[in-house]
Amino acid sequence: MLFSNWAGWALEVLAFALLIAIGIAILIAVTLFIIDKTQTQDAIRRNYPVIGRFRHLFSTLGEFFRQYFFAMDREELPFNRAQRDWVKHAAAGHSNTVAFGSTRNISVVGTPIFVNAAFPPLDDQFASTEPMLIGPHCRQPFTAQSIFNISGMSYGALSKPAVRALSRGAKLAGIWMNTGEGGVSPYHFEGGCDLVFQIGTAKYGVRDHDGNLSYEKLKELADHPQVKMIELKLAQGAKPGKGGILPAAKVTPEIAEIRGIRVGEASISPNRHPDIDDWGDLLDMIDHIREATGKPVGFKTVIGNIEAWRPLFELIAQRGEASAPDFITLDGGEGGTGAAPMPLMDLVGMPIREALPVFNNLRDEFGLKERIRLVASGKMVNPGDVALALALGADFVTSARGFMFSLGCIQALKCNRNTCPTGITTHNPRFQKGLVVEDKDKKVAHYAKSVIKEVETIAHSVGVAEPRLMRRRHVRIVQADGTSIPFNRILPSFNAPPE
Repeated sequence: MLFSNWAGWALEVLAFALLIAIGIAILIAVTLFIIDKTQTQDAIRRNYPVIGRFRHLFSTLGEFFRQYFFAMDREELPFNRAQRDWVKHAAAGHSNTVAFGSTRNISVVGTPIFVNAAFPPLDDQFASTEPMLIGPHCRQPFTAQSIFNISGMSYGALSKPAVRALSRGAKLAGIWMNTGEGGVSPYHFEGGCDLVFQIGTAKYGVRDHDGNLSYEKLKELADHPQVKMIELKLAQGAKPGKGGILPAAKVTPEIAEIRGIRVGEASISPNRHPDIDDWGDLLDMIDHIREATGKPVGFKTVIGNIEAWRPLFELIAQRGEASAPDFITLDGGEGGTGAAPMPLMDLVGMPIREALPVFNNLRDEFGLKERIRLVASGKMVNPGDVALALALGADFVTSARGFMFSLGCIQALKCNRNTCPTGITTHNPRFQKGLVVEDKDKKVAHYAKSVIKEVETIAHSVGVAEPRLMRRRHVRIVQADGTSIPFNRILPSFNAPPE
Protein backbone atom coordinates (compact mmCIF):
# COMPACT_ATOMS: atom_id res chain seq x y z
CA MET A 1 0.00 0.00 0.00
CA LEU A 2 2.86 2.34 0.90
CA PHE A 3 4.60 1.59 -2.39
CA SER A 4 1.40 2.24 -4.31
CA ASN A 5 0.96 5.64 -2.63
CA TRP A 6 4.60 6.56 -3.34
CA ALA A 7 4.33 5.50 -6.98
CA GLY A 8 1.15 7.52 -7.42
CA TRP A 9 2.79 10.58 -5.87
CA ALA A 10 5.84 10.20 -8.12
CA LEU A 11 3.67 9.94 -11.24
CA GLU A 12 1.79 13.07 -10.26
CA VAL A 13 5.06 14.98 -9.74
CA LEU A 14 6.43 13.78 -13.09
CA ALA A 15 3.18 14.69 -14.86
CA PHE A 16 3.24 18.13 -13.29
CA ALA A 17 6.91 18.60 -14.24
CA LEU A 18 6.12 17.53 -17.79
CA LEU A 19 3.31 20.05 -18.03
CA ILE A 20 5.62 22.79 -16.74
CA ALA A 21 8.31 21.79 -19.24
CA ILE A 22 5.80 21.80 -22.10
CA GLY A 23 4.50 25.17 -20.95
CA ILE A 24 8.03 26.63 -20.82
CA ALA A 25 8.82 25.18 -24.25
CA ILE A 26 5.64 26.71 -25.70
CA LEU A 27 6.46 30.06 -24.08
CA ILE A 28 10.01 29.99 -25.48
CA ALA A 29 8.70 29.04 -28.93
CA VAL A 30 6.14 31.86 -28.89
CA THR A 31 8.80 34.34 -27.75
CA LEU A 32 11.22 33.21 -30.46
CA PHE A 33 8.41 33.32 -33.03
CA ILE A 34 7.68 36.96 -32.17
CA ILE A 35 11.39 37.87 -32.16
CA ASP A 36 12.04 36.14 -35.47
CA LYS A 37 8.95 37.53 -37.17
CA THR A 38 9.71 41.11 -36.16
CA GLN A 39 13.48 41.19 -36.69
CA THR A 40 14.80 42.47 -40.05
CA GLN A 41 18.37 41.13 -40.25
CA ASP A 42 17.78 37.49 -41.22
CA ALA A 43 15.36 36.67 -44.03
CA ILE A 44 15.28 32.93 -43.24
CA ARG A 45 14.24 33.49 -39.62
CA ARG A 46 11.69 36.12 -40.70
CA ASN A 47 10.08 33.79 -43.25
CA TYR A 48 10.45 30.63 -41.18
CA PRO A 49 10.22 31.68 -37.51
CA VAL A 50 11.80 29.36 -34.93
CA ILE A 51 12.66 26.51 -37.32
CA GLY A 52 14.83 28.88 -39.36
CA ARG A 53 17.15 29.04 -36.36
CA PHE A 54 18.19 25.43 -36.92
CA ARG A 55 19.96 26.41 -40.13
CA HIS A 56 22.43 28.54 -38.17
CA LEU A 57 22.81 25.82 -35.52
CA PHE A 58 23.57 23.10 -38.07
CA SER A 59 25.93 25.39 -40.00
CA THR A 60 27.83 26.05 -36.78
CA LEU A 61 27.97 22.38 -35.82
CA GLY A 62 28.79 21.24 -39.34
CA GLU A 63 32.48 22.00 -38.86
CA PHE A 64 32.50 19.88 -35.70
CA PHE A 65 30.69 16.90 -37.26
CA ARG A 66 32.85 16.95 -40.42
CA GLN A 67 36.03 16.93 -38.35
CA TYR A 68 35.09 14.10 -36.02
CA PHE A 69 32.55 11.94 -37.85
CA PHE A 70 32.44 12.41 -41.61
CA ALA A 71 35.85 13.47 -42.99
CA MET A 72 38.25 10.65 -43.84
CA ASP A 73 41.80 10.69 -42.48
CA ARG A 74 43.23 12.37 -45.61
CA GLU A 75 40.34 14.69 -46.53
CA GLU A 76 40.30 17.53 -44.02
CA LEU A 77 41.66 21.06 -44.53
CA PRO A 78 43.81 22.93 -43.72
CA PHE A 79 45.40 19.88 -42.06
CA ASN A 80 43.92 16.41 -42.19
CA ARG A 81 43.63 13.90 -39.38
CA ALA A 82 46.60 11.83 -40.58
CA GLN A 83 48.88 14.87 -40.40
CA ARG A 84 47.64 15.88 -36.97
CA ASP A 85 47.88 12.33 -35.63
CA TRP A 86 51.50 12.09 -36.80
CA VAL A 87 52.36 15.21 -34.82
CA LYS A 88 50.41 13.94 -31.81
CA HIS A 89 52.29 10.64 -31.71
CA ALA A 90 55.63 12.32 -32.33
CA ALA A 91 55.02 14.88 -29.58
CA ALA A 92 54.16 12.09 -27.15
CA GLY A 93 57.44 10.35 -27.99
CA HIS A 94 55.63 7.36 -29.49
CA SER A 95 56.53 5.41 -32.60
CA ASN A 96 54.93 6.56 -35.85
CA THR A 97 55.26 3.23 -37.60
CA VAL A 98 52.06 2.02 -39.28
CA ALA A 99 50.82 -1.34 -40.49
CA PHE A 100 49.18 -2.66 -43.66
CA GLY A 101 50.26 0.07 -46.05
CA SER A 102 49.85 3.79 -46.59
CA THR A 103 46.44 5.46 -46.64
CA ARG A 104 47.76 8.24 -48.86
CA ASN A 105 46.51 8.35 -52.43
CA ILE A 106 49.78 8.70 -54.32
CA SER A 107 48.04 9.11 -57.69
CA VAL A 108 46.93 12.67 -56.82
CA VAL A 109 48.51 15.21 -59.15
CA GLY A 110 51.39 17.03 -57.47
CA THR A 111 52.17 14.32 -54.92
CA PRO A 112 55.92 14.20 -54.22
CA ILE A 113 57.60 10.80 -54.27
CA PHE A 114 61.16 10.50 -53.00
CA VAL A 115 63.54 8.45 -55.13
CA ASN A 116 65.08 5.70 -53.05
CA ALA A 117 68.67 4.72 -53.83
CA ALA A 118 69.56 1.23 -55.03
CA PHE A 119 72.44 1.14 -52.54
CA PRO A 120 71.82 3.67 -49.74
CA PRO A 121 74.61 4.51 -47.30
CA LEU A 122 75.26 2.03 -44.54
CA ASP A 123 74.31 3.07 -41.05
CA ASP A 124 77.88 4.05 -40.18
CA GLN A 125 77.97 6.28 -43.29
CA PHE A 126 74.86 8.16 -42.26
CA ALA A 127 75.49 11.53 -40.61
CA SER A 128 73.26 13.86 -38.63
CA THR A 129 72.69 17.29 -40.08
CA GLU A 130 75.66 19.63 -39.71
CA PRO A 131 75.30 23.08 -38.07
CA MET A 132 75.27 26.00 -40.51
CA LEU A 133 76.78 29.47 -40.17
CA ILE A 134 74.53 32.49 -40.79
CA GLY A 135 75.92 36.02 -41.16
CA PRO A 136 79.64 35.57 -41.85
CA HIS A 137 80.16 39.35 -42.12
CA CYS A 138 78.56 40.10 -38.72
CA ARG A 139 80.40 40.81 -35.50
CA GLN A 140 78.37 38.00 -33.92
CA PRO A 141 77.49 35.41 -36.58
CA PHE A 142 75.08 32.63 -35.61
CA THR A 143 75.82 28.94 -35.98
CA ALA A 144 72.38 27.35 -36.22
CA GLN A 145 72.27 23.78 -34.98
CA SER A 146 68.95 22.55 -36.39
CA ILE A 147 67.33 22.35 -39.83
CA PHE A 148 63.84 22.53 -38.26
CA ASN A 149 62.79 25.44 -36.06
CA ILE A 150 59.80 27.38 -34.67
CA SER A 151 58.30 29.99 -36.99
CA GLY A 152 57.11 33.43 -35.91
CA MET A 153 54.14 33.46 -33.52
CA SER A 154 53.69 36.50 -31.30
CA TYR A 155 52.99 36.66 -27.61
CA GLY A 156 49.52 38.10 -27.82
CA ALA A 157 48.46 35.87 -30.66
CA LEU A 158 49.70 33.02 -28.43
CA SER A 159 49.00 32.72 -24.74
CA LYS A 160 51.54 32.97 -21.93
CA PRO A 161 51.68 29.20 -21.23
CA ALA A 162 52.01 28.47 -24.95
CA VAL A 163 55.03 30.78 -25.31
CA ARG A 164 56.57 29.38 -22.13
CA ALA A 165 56.17 25.79 -23.36
CA LEU A 166 57.61 26.62 -26.79
CA SER A 167 60.60 28.40 -25.28
CA ARG A 168 61.40 25.57 -22.93
CA GLY A 169 60.78 22.92 -25.59
CA ALA A 170 63.00 24.73 -28.09
CA LYS A 171 65.85 24.67 -25.58
CA LEU A 172 65.37 20.95 -24.95
CA ALA A 173 65.43 20.23 -28.69
CA GLY A 174 68.27 22.63 -29.55
CA ILE A 175 66.23 24.63 -32.05
CA TRP A 176 65.56 28.34 -32.48
CA MET A 177 62.30 30.13 -31.75
CA ASN A 178 61.08 33.12 -33.77
CA THR A 179 59.36 35.66 -31.53
CA GLY A 180 56.84 36.84 -34.12
CA GLU A 181 56.18 40.54 -34.58
CA GLY A 182 54.68 41.19 -31.12
CA GLY A 183 57.90 42.00 -29.31
CA VAL A 184 59.88 39.90 -26.83
CA SER A 185 58.18 38.88 -23.60
CA PRO A 186 59.83 37.46 -20.47
CA TYR A 187 58.30 34.11 -21.45
CA HIS A 188 60.37 33.94 -24.64
CA PHE A 189 63.52 34.13 -22.52
CA GLU A 190 62.27 31.68 -19.89
CA GLY A 191 63.46 28.48 -21.52
CA GLY A 192 66.91 29.75 -22.49
CA CYS A 193 66.50 28.92 -26.18
CA ASP A 194 67.99 30.75 -29.17
CA LEU A 195 65.67 33.54 -30.35
CA VAL A 196 65.10 35.21 -33.70
CA PHE A 197 63.61 38.62 -32.98
CA GLN A 198 61.09 39.63 -35.62
CA ILE A 199 60.44 43.30 -36.38
CA GLY A 200 57.00 43.78 -37.89
CA THR A 201 55.69 46.80 -39.71
CA ALA A 202 54.49 48.35 -36.43
CA LYS A 203 57.96 47.92 -34.83
CA TYR A 204 56.42 46.40 -31.68
CA GLY A 205 58.84 46.23 -28.78
CA VAL A 206 61.41 48.53 -30.42
CA ARG A 207 59.29 51.53 -31.42
CA ASP A 208 59.50 55.10 -30.25
CA HIS A 209 56.54 57.29 -29.28
CA ASP A 210 55.76 57.95 -32.96
CA GLY A 211 55.88 54.29 -33.97
CA ASN A 212 59.29 54.54 -35.66
CA LEU A 213 62.13 52.08 -35.16
CA SER A 214 64.21 52.99 -32.11
CA TYR A 215 67.77 51.79 -32.67
CA GLU A 216 68.52 52.37 -28.98
CA LYS A 217 65.76 49.97 -27.90
CA LEU A 218 66.77 47.51 -30.61
CA LYS A 219 70.41 47.54 -29.53
CA GLU A 220 69.42 47.04 -25.89
CA LEU A 221 67.25 44.07 -26.85
CA ALA A 222 69.84 42.55 -29.19
CA ASP A 223 72.49 42.70 -26.46
CA HIS A 224 70.67 39.83 -24.78
CA PRO A 225 72.74 36.71 -25.52
CA GLN A 226 69.68 34.63 -26.41
CA VAL A 227 68.77 36.94 -29.32
CA LYS A 228 70.76 35.44 -32.18
CA MET A 229 69.24 37.05 -35.30
CA ILE A 230 66.91 39.86 -36.38
CA GLU A 231 64.17 39.34 -38.96
CA LEU A 232 62.30 42.15 -40.73
CA LYS A 233 58.81 40.96 -41.60
CA LEU A 234 57.84 42.33 -45.01
CA ALA A 235 54.94 39.93 -45.53
CA GLN A 236 53.50 36.66 -44.23
CA GLY A 237 51.68 33.87 -46.01
CA ALA A 238 48.32 34.36 -44.31
CA LYS A 239 47.93 37.93 -45.54
CA PRO A 240 50.49 39.27 -48.02
CA GLY A 241 50.10 43.02 -48.35
CA LYS A 242 48.23 43.41 -45.05
CA GLY A 243 49.57 44.07 -41.57
CA GLY A 244 49.17 41.91 -38.50
CA ILE A 245 45.82 41.85 -36.70
CA LEU A 246 45.53 41.44 -32.91
CA PRO A 247 41.88 41.60 -31.72
CA ALA A 248 41.09 44.02 -28.89
CA ALA A 249 40.16 41.15 -26.55
CA LYS A 250 43.76 39.94 -26.67
CA VAL A 251 45.37 43.31 -25.88
CA THR A 252 45.90 42.87 -22.15
CA PRO A 253 47.85 45.43 -20.06
CA GLU A 254 50.96 43.24 -20.19
CA ILE A 255 50.81 42.77 -23.96
CA ALA A 256 50.13 46.47 -24.47
CA GLU A 257 53.23 47.31 -22.44
CA ILE A 258 55.43 44.85 -24.35
CA ARG A 259 54.22 46.11 -27.72
CA GLY A 260 53.93 49.78 -26.84
CA ILE A 261 50.21 50.08 -27.68
CA ARG A 262 46.94 50.89 -25.88
CA VAL A 263 45.12 48.40 -23.69
CA GLY A 264 41.86 46.93 -25.03
CA GLU A 265 42.19 48.35 -28.54
CA ALA A 266 42.62 46.19 -31.64
CA SER A 267 46.17 46.44 -32.92
CA ILE A 268 46.46 46.57 -36.71
CA SER A 269 49.93 46.95 -38.18
CA PRO A 270 50.65 48.93 -41.36
CA ASN A 271 50.53 46.83 -44.51
CA ARG A 272 54.26 47.47 -45.07
CA HIS A 273 57.17 49.27 -43.46
CA PRO A 274 56.53 53.00 -44.09
CA ASP A 275 60.30 53.64 -44.04
CA ILE A 276 61.10 51.07 -46.76
CA ASP A 277 60.02 52.27 -50.20
CA ASP A 278 62.42 50.37 -52.47
CA TRP A 279 65.22 47.80 -52.55
CA GLY A 280 67.81 50.41 -51.62
CA ASP A 281 65.86 51.32 -48.50
CA LEU A 282 65.58 47.64 -47.59
CA LEU A 283 69.32 47.00 -47.88
CA ASP A 284 70.06 50.24 -46.02
CA MET A 285 67.83 49.25 -43.11
CA ILE A 286 69.33 45.75 -42.99
CA ASP A 287 72.79 47.31 -42.88
CA HIS A 288 71.81 49.80 -40.16
CA ILE A 289 70.29 47.07 -37.97
CA ARG A 290 73.27 44.77 -38.52
CA GLU A 291 75.68 47.56 -37.61
CA ALA A 292 73.67 48.51 -34.51
CA THR A 293 73.27 44.96 -33.20
CA GLY A 294 76.25 43.10 -34.64
CA LYS A 295 73.98 40.16 -35.41
CA PRO A 296 72.68 38.50 -38.61
CA VAL A 297 69.74 40.32 -40.19
CA GLY A 298 67.31 39.00 -42.77
CA PHE A 299 63.72 39.41 -43.83
CA LYS A 300 60.54 37.39 -44.26
CA THR A 301 58.38 37.71 -47.34
CA VAL A 302 55.94 36.04 -49.72
CA ILE A 303 56.73 35.73 -53.42
CA GLY A 304 54.23 36.93 -56.01
CA ASN A 305 56.28 37.46 -59.16
CA ILE A 306 59.85 36.17 -59.07
CA GLU A 307 61.11 38.72 -61.62
CA ALA A 308 60.06 41.52 -59.28
CA TRP A 309 62.90 40.37 -57.01
CA ARG A 310 65.65 40.46 -59.62
CA PRO A 311 66.42 44.17 -59.00
CA LEU A 312 67.20 43.33 -55.37
CA PHE A 313 69.90 40.88 -56.39
CA GLU A 314 71.21 43.26 -59.04
CA LEU A 315 71.58 45.93 -56.36
CA ILE A 316 73.38 43.48 -54.07
CA ALA A 317 75.75 42.72 -56.94
CA GLN A 318 76.46 46.46 -57.32
CA ARG A 319 77.02 47.08 -53.61
CA GLY A 320 78.89 43.88 -52.88
CA GLU A 321 77.86 40.67 -51.13
CA ALA A 322 78.49 42.15 -47.69
CA SER A 323 75.38 44.30 -48.25
CA ALA A 324 73.16 41.24 -48.72
CA PRO A 325 70.68 40.05 -46.10
CA ASP A 326 72.13 37.21 -44.08
CA PHE A 327 69.00 35.11 -44.56
CA ILE A 328 65.65 35.30 -46.32
CA THR A 329 62.56 33.54 -45.00
CA LEU A 330 60.10 32.57 -47.73
CA ASP A 331 56.56 32.06 -46.51
CA GLY A 332 54.17 30.30 -48.85
CA GLY A 333 50.78 31.73 -49.70
CA GLU A 334 49.37 28.72 -47.82
CA GLY A 335 50.84 29.98 -44.52
CA GLY A 336 48.26 30.97 -41.97
CA THR A 337 48.51 31.07 -38.17
CA GLY A 338 47.54 34.75 -38.17
CA ALA A 339 44.00 36.08 -38.45
CA ALA A 340 43.47 37.25 -42.03
CA PRO A 341 40.79 38.16 -44.58
CA MET A 342 39.72 35.05 -46.49
CA PRO A 343 40.57 36.43 -49.98
CA LEU A 344 44.17 37.04 -48.91
CA MET A 345 44.47 33.69 -47.15
CA ASP A 346 42.94 31.78 -50.05
CA LEU A 347 44.11 33.58 -53.16
CA VAL A 348 47.23 35.72 -52.69
CA GLY A 349 50.86 34.61 -52.68
CA MET A 350 52.82 31.88 -54.45
CA PRO A 351 52.80 28.45 -52.72
CA ILE A 352 56.10 27.56 -51.11
CA ARG A 353 56.63 24.58 -53.42
CA GLU A 354 56.68 26.94 -56.40
CA ALA A 355 58.34 29.93 -54.76
CA LEU A 356 61.25 28.11 -53.15
CA PRO A 357 62.94 26.58 -56.22
CA VAL A 358 62.57 29.68 -58.41
CA PHE A 359 63.88 31.96 -55.66
CA ASN A 360 66.71 29.51 -55.01
CA ASN A 361 67.62 29.68 -58.70
CA LEU A 362 67.68 33.48 -58.56
CA ARG A 363 69.94 33.45 -55.50
CA ASP A 364 72.30 30.96 -57.14
CA GLU A 365 72.33 32.93 -60.41
CA PHE A 366 73.96 35.81 -58.54
CA GLY A 367 76.43 33.53 -56.73
CA LEU A 368 74.96 34.08 -53.26
CA LYS A 369 74.27 30.48 -52.22
CA GLU A 370 76.85 30.56 -49.42
CA ARG A 371 76.06 34.16 -48.47
CA ILE A 372 72.24 34.18 -48.13
CA ARG A 373 70.60 31.34 -46.25
CA LEU A 374 67.07 30.39 -47.31
CA VAL A 375 64.48 29.57 -44.67
CA ALA A 376 61.26 27.94 -45.90
CA SER A 377 57.95 28.35 -44.09
CA GLY A 378 54.32 27.59 -44.86
CA LYS A 379 52.17 24.58 -43.92
CA MET A 380 55.08 22.22 -43.28
CA VAL A 381 54.35 20.01 -40.29
CA ASN A 382 55.44 16.49 -41.25
CA PRO A 383 58.85 15.08 -42.24
CA GLY A 384 57.92 14.74 -45.92
CA ASP A 385 57.09 18.46 -46.11
CA VAL A 386 60.42 19.39 -44.53
CA ALA A 387 62.42 16.97 -46.67
CA LEU A 388 60.81 18.33 -49.85
CA ALA A 389 61.67 21.92 -48.88
CA LEU A 390 65.29 20.97 -48.29
CA ALA A 391 65.46 19.15 -51.60
CA LEU A 392 64.12 22.26 -53.35
CA GLY A 393 66.85 24.47 -51.92
CA ALA A 394 65.97 25.49 -48.37
CA ASP A 395 68.76 25.63 -45.80
CA PHE A 396 66.29 25.64 -42.91
CA VAL A 397 62.58 25.01 -42.42
CA THR A 398 60.35 26.68 -39.83
CA SER A 399 56.87 25.66 -38.77
CA ALA A 400 54.21 27.42 -36.72
CA ARG A 401 51.14 25.22 -36.93
CA GLY A 402 53.17 22.04 -36.47
CA PHE A 403 54.34 23.28 -33.10
CA MET A 404 50.81 24.41 -32.26
CA PHE A 405 49.69 20.82 -32.85
CA SER A 406 52.50 19.62 -30.57
CA LEU A 407 51.05 21.87 -27.85
CA GLY A 408 47.66 20.16 -28.25
CA CYS A 409 45.93 22.28 -30.93
CA ILE A 410 42.82 20.48 -32.23
CA GLN A 411 42.26 22.77 -35.23
CA ALA A 412 39.16 24.28 -33.66
CA LEU A 413 39.66 27.33 -35.95
CA LYS A 414 39.04 29.78 -33.11
CA CYS A 415 42.52 31.37 -33.06
CA ASN A 416 41.17 34.88 -33.63
CA ARG A 417 38.26 34.72 -31.13
CA ASN A 418 40.07 34.42 -27.78
CA THR A 419 38.09 31.21 -27.15
CA CYS A 420 40.71 28.59 -28.08
CA PRO A 421 39.62 25.46 -26.14
CA THR A 422 43.20 24.23 -25.70
CA GLY A 423 44.56 27.46 -24.19
CA ILE A 424 47.07 28.08 -26.98
CA THR A 425 45.67 31.23 -28.60
CA THR A 426 43.54 32.66 -25.81
CA HIS A 427 44.11 34.92 -22.82
CA ASN A 428 41.10 33.53 -20.95
CA PRO A 429 42.50 31.99 -17.72
CA ARG A 430 39.82 29.30 -17.80
CA PHE A 431 41.14 27.86 -21.06
CA GLN A 432 44.81 28.51 -20.30
CA LYS A 433 44.60 26.16 -17.30
CA GLY A 434 44.36 23.25 -19.71
CA LEU A 435 47.85 23.92 -21.11
CA VAL A 436 50.32 22.51 -18.59
CA VAL A 437 53.74 23.92 -19.47
CA GLU A 438 55.67 21.16 -17.67
CA ASP A 439 54.04 18.58 -19.96
CA LYS A 440 53.84 20.50 -23.23
CA ASP A 441 57.47 21.62 -23.32
CA LYS A 442 58.57 18.00 -23.56
CA LYS A 443 56.06 17.39 -26.35
CA VAL A 444 57.44 20.35 -28.28
CA ALA A 445 60.93 18.88 -27.99
CA HIS A 446 59.81 15.35 -28.92
CA TYR A 447 58.04 16.68 -32.00
CA ALA A 448 61.04 18.67 -33.23
CA LYS A 449 63.44 15.77 -32.68
CA SER A 450 61.08 13.32 -34.40
CA VAL A 451 60.77 15.51 -37.49
CA ILE A 452 64.54 15.90 -37.74
CA LYS A 453 65.13 12.17 -37.26
CA GLU A 454 62.56 11.22 -39.91
CA VAL A 455 63.93 13.78 -42.40
CA GLU A 456 67.38 12.29 -41.90
CA THR A 457 65.84 8.86 -42.53
CA ILE A 458 64.38 10.08 -45.85
CA ALA A 459 67.77 11.53 -46.82
CA HIS A 460 69.42 8.23 -45.99
CA SER A 461 66.86 6.40 -48.12
CA VAL A 462 67.51 8.53 -51.21
CA GLY A 463 71.24 7.87 -50.88
CA VAL A 464 72.78 10.95 -49.28
CA ALA A 465 74.51 11.30 -45.95
CA GLU A 466 72.42 14.19 -44.58
CA PRO A 467 69.28 16.17 -45.52
CA ARG A 468 70.88 19.28 -47.05
CA LEU A 469 72.50 17.04 -49.66
CA MET A 470 69.11 16.16 -51.14
CA ARG A 471 68.46 17.69 -54.56
CA ARG A 472 65.54 18.11 -56.96
CA ARG A 473 66.48 14.90 -58.75
CA HIS A 474 65.68 13.01 -55.55
CA VAL A 475 61.98 13.95 -55.80
CA ARG A 476 59.44 12.90 -58.42
CA ILE A 477 56.12 14.72 -58.88
CA VAL A 478 52.97 12.86 -59.92
CA GLN A 479 51.48 14.16 -63.20
CA ALA A 480 47.93 14.24 -64.57
CA ASP A 481 48.38 10.94 -66.41
CA GLY A 482 49.33 9.13 -63.21
CA THR A 483 53.05 8.92 -63.96
CA SER A 484 55.71 10.87 -62.11
CA ILE A 485 58.72 12.83 -63.35
CA PRO A 486 61.79 14.18 -61.50
CA PHE A 487 61.42 17.71 -60.17
CA ASN A 488 64.64 18.75 -61.91
CA ARG A 489 62.89 18.13 -65.23
CA ILE A 490 60.01 20.38 -64.19
CA LEU A 491 62.34 23.15 -63.02
CA PRO A 492 66.09 22.54 -63.35
CA SER A 493 68.47 24.10 -60.86
CA PHE A 494 70.48 27.09 -62.05
CA ASN A 495 73.54 25.93 -64.00
CA ALA A 496 72.38 22.32 -63.65
CA PRO A 497 74.24 19.98 -66.00
CA PRO A 498 72.16 18.70 -68.96
CA GLU A 499 70.50 15.32 -68.43
